[in-house]
Amino acid sequence: MSSAEPVGAAPIGAVRAVAAVDLGATSGRVMIGRVGDAVLELEQVARFPNGPVEREDGWHWDIEALWRHVRAGLAEALRREPSIESVGIDSWAVDYGLLRDGELVAEPFHYRDDRTARGVDAVHAAVPFEQLYRRNGLQFLPFNTLYQYAADPQLATAESSLLIPDLFAERLTGERVAERTNASTTGLLDVHTGEWDAALAEALGTPASVLPPLVDPGETIGNAPEDLGGLPVVAVGSHDTASAVVAVPMSSPHAAYISCGTWGLVGLELEAPIVTDAARAANFTNEGGVDGRIRFLRNVTGLWLLSETVRAWSEADGAPVDLGQLLAAAASVAAPARLFDADDPSLAAPGDMPARIAALLGGAAPGRSGRPMFARIIVESIAEAFATTLRAAERLAEREIDVVHLVGGGALNALLCQATADRSGLPVLAGPVEATALGNVLVQARARGCFGADASLEDLRARVSAAYPPKRFSPRS
Repeated sequence: MSSAEPVGAAPIGAVRAVAAVDLGATSGRVMIGRVGDAVLELEQVARFPNGPVEREDGWHWDIEALWRHVRAGLAEALRREPSIESVGIDSWAVDYGLLRDGELVAEPFHYRDDRTARGVDAVHAAVPFEQLYRRNGLQFLPFNTLYQYAADPQLATAESSLLIPDLFAERLTGERVAERTNASTTGLLDVHTGEWDAALAEALGTPASVLPPLVDPGETIGNAPEDLGGLPVVAVGSHDTASAVVAVPMSSPHAAYISCGTWGLVGLELEAPIVTDAARAANFTNEGGVDGRIRFLRNVTGLWLLSETVRAWSEADGAPVDLGQLLAAAASVAAPARLFDADDPSLAAPGDMPARIAALLGGAAPGRSGRPMFARIIVESIAEAFATTLRAAERLAEREIDVVHLVGGGALNALLCQATADRSGLPVLAGPVEATALGNVLVQARARGCFGADASLEDLRARVSAAYPPKRFSPRS
């Protein structure tokens, strides 16, 4: 494991290539990123499904299937672009795999498995949440890693615990590390120092020995095997939101962002954490960002509500429901008079989403003719949750927001973008859609010396803005 020295494999300005492994909660991709003076582009070489799989003991991730897809995707990327210089991996946060005798102990649990609730009481009995928040700065989410650890009897005999991107990096390089942005979501990282809080781990019964050495985005973790070109594996913002925020083309010092996919991560980029009682009460989190920035945000349930609803309808119909047609029909109906709480705990688990939303609305799930209005209610409810969170961020950070950048898959949903502008009263700039993969690519490219030694995050974002001009949605009265 070593710090990444800029490698002059090609002159600055020449088009150079890296590979980005981007694992989301519903799908994964392997992308080739190409970077040059007037070039910033992505080529998808592999896309594969992902999601919870139910076993006898609960919901898990099929990590072996993901690993096969990642290896095959990287091999295909190298076949298409032999000049690839490095690999970076990002994924969702909080979930982990335990290693013993060099092997994975069991399939990693999925964060939506209900075992996580068992750990909450144990953790808060040892360290009250008020104290936790001052130390780790994290909003309360019952699936944060420290709660999962408290419910995991195998932790005590494990040699190491690796978050998902670090687990794949270990398979590629043999090195066991914890990339800092993702480590910040465990609840065991000191929000002020960015280092493991050994005293907190001890108080919670987490063996310090399972916490790997920390690395920063831009450091080289190790090298992939020769059949994958022996490529350097470079740490990026391995929490997918950390990578996505790198690629937010911030157009104002007073901009907010929404990274919208399965979740909507709504917040601000700050230089220092906010761990006030008011921030804790509002359930805002302080997570690590690239270059030591703080992602001050709140998790809002995002397109999960819509995708689960469409999945349920598709299963009922015996044929896929066309999301584009559904949203077009939803846009043509009047804005609903009644919404539901997008963050209601009853909506967290997989299952019959239309019935659970209908129960919150006090009615029955709609028939086919009522689906457009139901979809409109879902979209408007998500947008209202976004708007409420933006207003809270303004108040807590004492910063007036003047524009909202919405990136990720949600940027393709024009109905959601417009509803967010209308309900927040702020202009929404949508795009890029592939913000996470772009952030992954840009951090690797900077580490490889593509932009010169002193390229800042703002320099990287200027490249994004030039290559992917966002679409503006102005608030309607």
